Amino acid sequence: MKPFLINPMAQNATTAEFGARIAARLDESAQELPDHVAQRLYRARMQALSQGRQLRRQEAPVLATSGGLRWIKQDHFGFWGRASSVLPLIALLIGLMSIGILQEQQRAHEIAEVDTELLTSDLPPVAYTDPGFAQYLKAGGQD
Repeated sequence: MKPFLINPMAQNATTAEFGARIAARLDESAQELPDHVAQRLYRARMQALSQGRQLRRQEAPVLATSGGLRWIKQDHFGFWGRASSVLPLIALLIGLMSIGILQEQQRAHEIAEVDTELLTSDLPPVAYTDPGFAQYLKAGGQD
């Protein structure tokens, strides 16, 4: 025999209708209760509501998944949970520092190449600062 499948929307409507009928019956019978019993029920209801509020305050939304919000208590993280949430930040900082160091080394290498060319050329370094030499270079090195 196959299990009987119910549409979730229809099941919710049926459950809501059933709950409404029970609530109506309880309201009718609550008027017939003695005052001391009604007071005790009222106090018990208020106590249950306050405990429910306290439990909801202790829970916090942590992760949104494809199934919706997942509620867990905050003390479930522990050391490894906190450490794993900080690891991406540490990796980012290490990456940025590495990029900065590599760029600085590249700049130093380029400056060293220019200095080597200046010192090993046939012209003295003072010639490069002479305004006449700059004009000579702009003219294409023709006499």
